[in-house]
Amino acid sequence: MNYRHIAIAAALLCGATPVLAGPRAVIELFTSQGCSSCPPADKLLGELARDPSLLTMSLPVDYWDYLGWKDTLALHGHSSRQHAYAAARGDRQVYTPQVVINGVVHALGSDKAAIERAIAQSRQSGEALALPVTMTVDNGTVTVTVPAVEDARRGEVWLCPVTSKVPVEIRRGENSGHTLTYYDVVRRWIKLGDWNGTAQTFTYKVSELADHGVSQHDIDRLDVIVQGGLAAKPGVMFGAATAALP
Repeated sequence: MNYRHIAIAAALLCGATPVLAGPRAVIELFTSQGCSSCPPADKLLGELARDPSLLTMSLPVDYWDYLGWKDTLALHGHSSRQHAYAAARGDRQVYTPQVVINGVVHALGSDKAAIERAIAQSRQSGEALALPVTMTVDNGTVTVTVPAVEDARRGEVWLCPVTSKVPVEIRRGENSGHTLTYYDVVRRWIKLGDWNGTAQTFTYKVSELADHGVSQHDIDRLDVIVQGGLAAKPGVMFGAATAALP
């Protein structure tokens, strides 16, 4: 059990809704079961997940599947998201393992020091994660509240069902013969709506979280992000929250 889960458990024991304070960084790891250099980054993400000030998300991609092993957790949308980030930055740098920090800075996913530098760099403008987003899960409904801001910001609100820990036995490809563990794996991207700088509340039914190949049993956590720009050209993370799924 990592520190985030301990905090959630404490909240449950106290009868509180299992919602945590906003993070200092959202770390998205683009990884692949077919990538021989990815396991150290996958392990590091599990270590970073113990820090309650970080929201860690594993986004398996599918573009290494041609090597002989089809990634069992990959979503094509993750590959598209990684390319969209590169286009938005203008550097065309797409590789695994790659982390994107707060939507604006990238680093090698296995380099902890580089990730810490990227976190500091991403927060220099003061925009990253300055928005106090809240999320509750009660009576079968997820409720996300986004406050108003004075400037005319625009963004999208996304809900991500997550599996906190997934062991995978890999039988072919560069990691053949290894059982690897993946942490905080994003299983779906659900757009709750657009945000235009005004106070807004979004709801979603827990019963509708499952989708093709992802059962309700697979989902033990929910993440929500409010991100500037569009899915095709993502920008800075304005706000984020995470909650356990009862």
